[in-house]
Amino acid sequence: MQRLTVRPTPGGLQGTVRVPPSKYHLHRALIFGSLAEGDTQIQGRSDARHIRYTVMALRALGTRIVRRPDGYTVTGGPYVPRRGRVGVGSSGSTLQFLVGLGCRSVRGPVVFSGQKYFRNRPIGPLLRALEAMGVKLEAVNDRVPVTVYPGNPRGGTVVIPGLLSQWVSGLLMVAPFAQTTTRIHVEGPYNERTYVELTRRMLTEFGIRVEADPSMRRWVVPPDQTYQPRSLVMEPDLSSAAFPLVLAALHPADVILEGIDGPGDHPEGRILDIVQDMGIPLEIDAQRGRVRVYHGGERPRGTVVDMRDIPDLLPILCVLASVARGRSVLRNVTHARLKESDRVRSMLQLRRMGARIEERGGDLVIDGVDRLEGADLSSYNDHRVLMALAVAGSVARGDTRISFPHAYRISYPEFLLDMASIGMRAEVETVESSHVRELPR
Repeated sequence: MQRLTVRPTPGGLQGTVRVPPSKYHLHRALIFGSLAEGDTQIQGRSDARHIRYTVMALRALGTRIVRRPDGYTVTGGPYVPRRGRVGVGSSGSTLQFLVGLGCRSVRGPVVFSGQKYFRNRPIGPLLRALEAMGVKLEAVNDRVPVTVYPGNPRGGTVVIPGLLSQWVSGLLMVAPFAQTTTRIHVEGPYNERTYVELTRRMLTEFGIRVEADPSMRRWVVPPDQTYQPRSLVMEPDLSSAAFPLVLAALHPADVILEGIDGPGDHPEGRILDIVQDMGIPLEIDAQRGRVRVYHGGERPRGTVVDMRDIPDLLPILCVLASVARGRSVLRNVTHARLKESDRVRSMLQLRRMGARIEERGGDLVIDGVDRLEGADLSSYNDHRVLMALAVAGSVARGDTRISFPHAYRISYPEFLLDMASIGMRAEVETVESSHVRELPR
């Protein structure tokens, strides 16, 4: 049985990490390029497993994608599936963005399938909204596999809960092909609005008109639109940069993150402000495109952060807050339960390391401690949980062992190499037994 073993990091950290391109932008650029007649040039390439799943799914739909050393060339047009079944692996974004677009097939129905954990991820509200828009589909108990039949949607008025951004984005992506104007109403608690705003900006870049009221709860998408091919440079992935950034914040450090000139339009760009608000000095050099973390080991201070729009930062902020001075409150975390794992319960494991963290209503309340203790933990095969717990292990007394040690490959395949390059001590080891109890999916 393999575990990621993390040993305490002695002394300080030093070195340079090149931040990979944003997966949020890449998912959308690849998909929008597949819908545009002609060649879309994308500068910025990722070996993240979820990006590979998007590439594989688009190729299965008949899109030609050429991987270049510095990016991709996507030749778009109608979907002519090579086979009737399209796998999305474990990527929720791939599934929820593409499922409605299966109606663009010109060669029979498309069956979208994925790994078994999707059975526990809700997509029923998205499927109901697509049907209301006129997309013909079939699914048992609102789970994959989902069969989608050819034919442009009618349009009209559809209602979708704001629980997950992928649902709103998925509707916005297919609505331009409708026969009549589409009106999308977002109801209830509205999470991850920054991700929907990214979808809107990139749709506009590909020539698609979408209109929204200031609250982004009422959308109007004109019918019969055409995606236009583009040449794009991908933003840096600040959600991945959060891990070396927080690692450097927790140790005496002189660490440079290359490729970042500020928050940009990345949904997780707030990590820079949050770290600074907690008292960690950052030098942001926009001209040279880099961020420097330079300090002598000062502990961060507690803070209050609304997590409604930045759920992917929850695991690493739990770690940062666990060793901060004073109390931190991470508000509105409930929707983080619907990610690759129940991230609220996953991060409560920090108690095994001596952290003082508890859930109160929809918030996490964390009182910082001086130091954590090594422990046996589970990542629940959740990439962000694994990477966050690895950072926690670097400031613990004794070794920390974490299950599913390769989960980081889902989003940040360079993680172990990058972290080792600045001083973190972690390696995948084979162990004879473990007392880690896995969380049911």
